[in-house]
Amino acid sequence: MHMLPLRTFILLTGLMAFVATGETRAFSAEPAADASAVENEQVQEQPSQDEDTEEQSYTERIDAQFGVIVGYMATVLFWEPFKTVPIPLIVLILLCGSVFFTVYFGFLNIRGFRHAIDITRGRYDNPNDPGEISHFQALTSALSATVGLGNIAGVAVAIQTGGPGAVIWMMLIGLFGMTAKFNECTLAQVYRKVHPDGTVDGGPMHYLEIGLQQKGFPFLLAKAFGLVFAIFCIGGSFGGGNMFQANQATTAIKGMVGGAASLDWVIGGILAFLVGLVIIGGIRRIGQVTEKIIPLMCGIYVLAGLVILIAHAQQIPAAAALIVRSCISPEAAFGGFIGVLVQGIRRAVFSNEAGVGSAAIAHAAAKTDEPVREGMVAMLGPFIDTVVICTMTALVVIVSGAYNNPAAGEGVEMTRWAFADTLSWFPIILNISVFLFAYSTMISWSYYGEKAWQYLFGRSREAVIAYRAIFLGFIVLGAISSLESGIFLAPRVKALLTDYWARYKNNQFTIYT
Repeated sequence: MHMLPLRTFILLTGLMAFVATGETRAFSAEPAADASAVENEQVQEQPSQDEDTEEQSYTERIDAQFGVIVGYMATVLFWEPFKTVPIPLIVLILLCGSVFFTVYFGFLNIRGFRHAIDITRGRYDNPNDPGEISHFQALTSALSATVGLGNIAGVAVAIQTGGPGAVIWMMLIGLFGMTAKFNECTLAQVYRKVHPDGTVDGGPMHYLEIGLQQKGFPFLLAKAFGLVFAIFCIGGSFGGGNMFQANQATTAIKGMVGGAASLDWVIGGILAFLVGLVIIGGIRRIGQVTEKIIPLMCGIYVLAGLVILIAHAQQIPAAAALIVRSCISPEAAFGGFIGVLVQGIRRAVFSNEAGVGSAAIAHAAAKTDEPVREGMVAMLGPFIDTVVICTMTALVVIVSGAYNNPAAGEGVEMTRWAFADTLSWFPIILNISVFLFAYSTMISWSYYGEKAWQYLFGRSREAVIAYRAIFLGFIVLGAISSLESGIFLAPRVKALLTDYWARYKNNQFTIYT
């Protein structure tokens, strides 16, 4: 279809989040505010044309160069086909695709939820199956690339824009996104390449090239789709998956210890070293790290949220009624779709990435001989990211009254205020969380970009070293700087699902634990 390449452009919105918003506040010692607030500040703080451009800082010159490119991209990505309903085209594609897959696969996100948990627990893990990491490690590796500042700031933006009813929209979007993630990650397993040394290559660039040819597409066209995805995946890994994250991690550290701008180089160098220690071991080392970091940081964040809810237990019934009452208002719809999805996309695809295809690269490496099985594990990603973590943030912001309190501020500041109003020590936890979120995102996106790089330039040692060197260099630079194909291939996935589900219901699978 004509819009097939468009979905690949989503991967560069990570770079757009870094450049288009400017993140001017992120370069200071204070945490960045939400995207809209930053944009408004930029309008007010933009230097006059008479200002001597030679006096611009190094980071401002970088922003200016990238900003021109991003400006043209944003015109396409966020074009609104229906002016009466101001939802960008790219959001409509993701949303419609998620709803389609949910209906097409018979609401698998509901009927297969328990089985997905059993798989993730390792109940069906066969150590002799081809692959590099366990089901659980694949899930945490994918989650590490999605759980981040969007769960903290993006949710507050959605509620501030559309009111408390936006929570309902967030949950629905997360639930629908589960089946989109199932589809793309199952395809990644079907068309992955397992090499003699046990390493795996998989993801949209492979299932686009191979799967579309099997559906009758010309080789050159199918190959072009794979190439476009790989190119923009690399762009996303250097931008939103790296530079923006390095910037946020640097901001978090300076928020705790303070320091001048000269400290940015030191922090960037240390961060590059820490990331290098992990990515040198490939997806196996990444999986070993993320399976420890992700449960820890998500657990701490959710636990803190539960403490807030318990402290405001008397406000919960009224808050629940308010959410339900306002969920169908035009403001809620605007906040849910635009605030969560669009702001999530613009801020480095910080939502669950369902329909984007990047997570499929990590899930392709899972040890299994049943593609559908890994697809079901992947369904849990949007649930954890959006339904659990985002909803927890939303409830805290609402029950604490932060969403309608001018003193709470906007974006991440609103979330900070909501927690700190009850837990005075939470800002420290927030800074630590931002650092861990950023760090885990970088190590996972390094793998995504590396696999796309290998797709373009081969699997030689020199090619891999070159990519990793560039990636680590971009970390330092970031520290100092200011679905369509799935629909074509869905019948293949549905046939596999029908066969798998029948065998599952007939108890034909071996249980190992």
